[in-house]
Amino acid sequence: MTKYGLRAQVITYTILPTILIGGLLATYFTINRYMQGNDFLINRAINITEPLAIASEYGIQDETRTILRRIIGATHRKNSAMIKSIAIFDAENKLFVTSNYHRNFQLLKIEQGQSIPEITQVIHHLDSTVIQTPIIDESNFLEYQLTFDQPRKVIGYVSLEINRSQVDLLFFRDAALSLIVVLMGIIGSLFFAFRQAKRITGPITEMASVVEKISLGRLNARVEGSYSGEIESLKDGINQMGFAMSKHHEEMQDNIDQATSELRETLDLMEVQNIELDITRKDAQQAASVKSEFLANMSHELRTPLNGVIGFARQLLKTQMTTNQVDYLQTIERSAGNLLNIINDILDFSKLEAGKLTLEHIPFDLRECIDETMHLLAPSAHEKKLELSMMVDSEVPSDVLGDAMRLQQILTNLIGNAIKFTQEGNIEVQIQRIRQEDDVDNNVTLKIMISDTGIGISEKQQQQLFKAFGQADSSVTRQYGGTGLGLVITQKLVTEMQGSIDLVSAPNQGSTFWFTITIEKNSHSPLEQLPLDQLQKQSILVYETNEFAARACSQLLNQWRTTLTLAETELQLQRSLDKQYSSIVIGYSHCDNLQPLLSHIEKAKSFTKNIVVLINSSDPSIFEMIQKMGVNHCLSKPINHKHLANVLVPENESSPELIAPQNIPALVRKDINVMAVDDNPANLKLIQAMLNDRVNHVTTCVNGQLAVDQSQLQKFDLIFMDIQMPILDGISACLKIKDGNTNNETPIIAVTAHVLPGEKEQFLQQGMDDCLAKPIDEHALQQIINKWTPDAKLLESVAQNSPDSLPPTSNHNVSFDWQLALKQSAGKEDLAKEMLTMLLADFPEIAECANKAINNEIDNVHLTQVIHKFHGGCSYSGVPKLKKIAAVIEQELKQGISPDLLEPELLELLDELENVQRAASEYL
Repeated sequence: MTKYGLRAQVITYTILPTILIGGLLATYFTINRYMQGNDFLINRAINITEPLAIASEYGIQDETRTILRRIIGATHRKNSAMIKSIAIFDAENKLFVTSNYHRNFQLLKIEQGQSIPEITQVIHHLDSTVIQTPIIDESNFLEYQLTFDQPRKVIGYVSLEINRSQVDLLFFRDAALSLIVVLMGIIGSLFFAFRQAKRITGPITEMASVVEKISLGRLNARVEGSYSGEIESLKDGINQMGFAMSKHHEEMQDNIDQATSELRETLDLMEVQNIELDITRKDAQQAASVKSEFLANMSHELRTPLNGVIGFARQLLKTQMTTNQVDYLQTIERSAGNLLNIINDILDFSKLEAGKLTLEHIPFDLRECIDETMHLLAPSAHEKKLELSMMVDSEVPSDVLGDAMRLQQILTNLIGNAIKFTQEGNIEVQIQRIRQEDDVDNNVTLKIMISDTGIGISEKQQQQLFKAFGQADSSVTRQYGGTGLGLVITQKLVTEMQGSIDLVSAPNQGSTFWFTITIEKNSHSPLEQLPLDQLQKQSILVYETNEFAARACSQLLNQWRTTLTLAETELQLQRSLDKQYSSIVIGYSHCDNLQPLLSHIEKAKSFTKNIVVLINSSDPSIFEMIQKMGVNHCLSKPINHKHLANVLVPENESSPELIAPQNIPALVRKDINVMAVDDNPANLKLIQAMLNDRVNHVTTCVNGQLAVDQSQLQKFDLIFMDIQMPILDGISACLKIKDGNTNNETPIIAVTAHVLPGEKEQFLQQGMDDCLAKPIDEHALQQIINKWTPDAKLLESVAQNSPDSLPPTSNHNVSFDWQLALKQSAGKEDLAKEMLTMLLADFPEIAECANKAINNEIDNVHLTQVIHKFHGGCSYSGVPKLKKIAAVIEQELKQGISPDLLEPELLELLDELENVQRAASEYL
């Protein structure tokens, strides 16, 4: 049975064409008739005004108003049905004469500042139409004919206002007539439609009634009457069906009676099973619905007490305790941290299961992305004295488009597992490009392998690896910890990147995990390029006894086309020290005994001016000891390619470093005029304080429009511009400033809290000259100033902080870090406290917005603006965990996720607000 019956379909298909065709034709002819009437009225008015203009020439010249008044009065009376008013104006746009009193002569006059048209013009107003025809002085007609280049003299114009009531009346009359015609057509169509429906549906209704009787058991029912065509065939078929059913009814009845007893028992059993299945199905549906709600609330319910445990454990560690008590508290803190990581894994897994994963497609540096991951995991490897190395083939593109954060998550899981399950030996990461001939649409396929010398996995245990909450062995969880979700999450992420993952392993022989991903090459040229021209001129001696580290270092230097000499033993080193080298690189892994390294350094000093030590440690004290041995640069393993390139070029020879690869610029104060623009008061106050130490004059603005206004009043040497601001954003302000004349060549630096890879390139393409990331590092700020104002006059030089005086690296899992707050406020304690106070003042507003978002009482745009501004404030107050949460919420909001779907993240934000307020209270 269809949704609509046959009768309704017949009627609908009969009437619908009539309505559509009739309506379209009626509308077309009505509108066409109206437009014809309107054009006729305007043409008729023009035919009246142009003769009047000719007749008014001598009247205006002689200033004879009486004759003109009679002419236009007679014309008005003769055409009163279509004319509202006639007026004649002189060449100075003053009223000369009119046919009647008019309330608004401004409607007939030409607007002030416009010249009288040389031809008739039609002006349409809301409810009237005005015709204006110029009055031409034709007294020198022959002269005009001989000199066409001379303009004709206009001595006035005739203005006529049209009465449109006749045209409107005609339109309404035609519309009514068209409506009547359409209605008559619809009525006629209805009449024929009902007749045709009755002729078709009558027999069908009778047959349906007979079929219904047969279905009710009245097998003697038959279809009567005489029909034709298909209906007659249908009647015969129904009658034959009734006869056959009647014949077999008695036979079937006997069989049914016999089977009834057997079926009754079976049906009873099936009914019980169906009830049980229905109960099971409802339980499963309820469990599935409760699962998502449980996972959404679990973050708030579990993280709140865990944060309290971790926070108070750290507070208690600051008190006077015995050694055993300190050990117990540290165990509690580590256990709570591990439990927090387990919760994070479960939440990530739930997001993947719910299909909420969305991969980004933004530019980033692939090699730098992997270097950052290796740098974060290196301390864990160093603690176990493992050698961590990386090899990237030359065919692998550096600049790509994809999701750098998810790729880092995959690498962190796999490399972290390798470190966890390896007690001694090496861990090697290899990146290769495969199937170059199959590349399509600028996409490339990469294969990444992580090999270790750990405990290995048997074939039986490998079957459990990629199952949720499963591990190779139940004892693994007890010994190493974890949820068993890491590889499951990794597998799903790899699948989203159009790749696959697998492994090769054997017990006690190590494991090799490998995965493939499809990624798009970035067609734009990289913003930061290595100094390859300078590197190719270098002759470098590398002494590295570890096979994997030596292979990684030599591959990198060969890709740079340096003149490389590799020594892997003491004997090879002695033989190679027979000439001068541009640089000598010494790799050293045994950090508990630095005496052999000192011997190597002393030998190398006679054969180079640039000694670089690669140390398998992250301990600053070891770096300091190596620095005192007389080396030029000391870098941590695994090798960061940019860091190594920077310390090998000649420009860096005079700038010895401990850990950082880049040269820390001298802090100087320059005689320049700088403008800083930011809508966040805390951010603006900090950058102003930093700039006051480095430049002569600083102008601040709280939005882009004020910055544009200031740029028109004075010349600036440098402009620091925030991106997202009210009234006028940073990109629009930048374009307006560069369109002006005062600061069109002034460098404009984008200052943004975004940390997405490739965003610098986007800002440069939109008009910015450079980028500075929040939180602003004072050395990075000095580099920007030196880069864009190299010839500025120096007022004074400030002593540079040594690496020893810099605050330690912040832990991103703590709620408040006072040392980080001092660092982010340029070491000024008063400024750090003031900015922290300003941040805490915003907490009530953020909490209110978060609660509204949880209750779906705030829109996405407003919440995004509030979170973005708050994210910027968190960048300068020593609250790394709160900043991280704000960044996650802002990123998800920009991806279009509704605020009510961010309940776990918002609840975590509310918890962290309380943690920060409690932790920061002792410093204020």
